[in-house]
Amino acid sequence: MGKRVLILCTGNSCRSQMAEGFWRMLGKGNWESFSAGSKPAGFVHPMAIEVMQEIGVDLGQNRSKHVDEFTGQSFDLVVTVCDSAKEACPVFPGAKQMLHWPLGDPAHATGSSDEVRGEFRRVRSEIADRIQAYLALNQSSSPCRRPNQFDNLDPPG
Repeated sequence: MGKRVLILCTGNSCRSQMAEGFWRMLGKGNWESFSAGSKPAGFVHPMAIEVMQEIGVDLGQNRSKHVDEFTGQSFDLVVTVCDSAKEACPVFPGAKQMLHWPLGDPAHATGSSDEVRGEFRRVRSEIADRIQAYLALNQSSSPCRRPNQFDNLDPPG
């Protein structure tokens, strides 16, 4: 099997779920992706499901999980996507590498439904950019980065 990544945040309802879906897709079978939270919300945010579905990533079967489900497992990479998860899980003993990517929580966005959706899309794009950059820097094949369908994730209009 390929490499394993665990993405951690507090509620495991938005950012880490979107990152798990992206990593599964962008890793092209070379990565297994998982996500969890230090205080799981118990659900995947409907707007996270919606904006990921817009680009063909299905989170509909995902569930909010506690980080304790992964105790004792080994991961090539553990990524925290919020400061509180970094503090709650400062060291994950089964990780070969740890990264911290502080991302704003779109679940706290306010305004009209279009404004909230826009914030989810913005965070979605930031997650995709970070994962693409990481994978491009850490792949052993071609040193050239080819454009792909995720270079512009915001829908036209």
